[in-house]
Amino acid sequence: MSITRTDSSHIDFQNLVKLLDADLAIRNGDEHSFYDQFNKIDNIKNCIVIYIDEKPAACGAFKKFSEDTVEIKRMYTHPDFRKRGLATAIVQELESWAKESGYAKAVLESSLEQNEALSVYEKSRYCRIPNYGQYIGIDKSVCYEKIL
Repeated sequence: MSITRTDSSHIDFQNLVKLLDADLAIRNGDEHSFYDQFNKIDNIKNCIVIYIDEKPAACGAFKKFSEDTVEIKRMYTHPDFRKRGLATAIVQELESWAKESGYAKAVLESSLEQNEALSVYEKSRYCRIPNYGQYIGIDKSVCYEKIL
């Protein structure tokens, strides 16, 4: 396994995000356009791609949320590489990079239907918080935070 730190212009990151968006369109159904508007990848400066045997296997990113907080975004593991701990590796790498960059906290939003993702976040010691920002009042959304 190797991890590449990059930005959203990286082609392997973009291709994994396309697969993520296709998966989310199915999972989110009629609500997909609501969520999609908050998940554009233009100009994200902090992205990672995990490679297994030189094949792009997983990705994730973070964006500045506030002066001391990042928002973790665009987490995805290709189906061929699931059940190998890659999601946990993504979270750990993003947290390390955010901490190195001077951030003290991470927040994220996920869907209640994404049981696999929720399990990773809870295992990674994220605590559920009230929905923030655009997710306030959205019953299918669940938000988390972690002090880094």
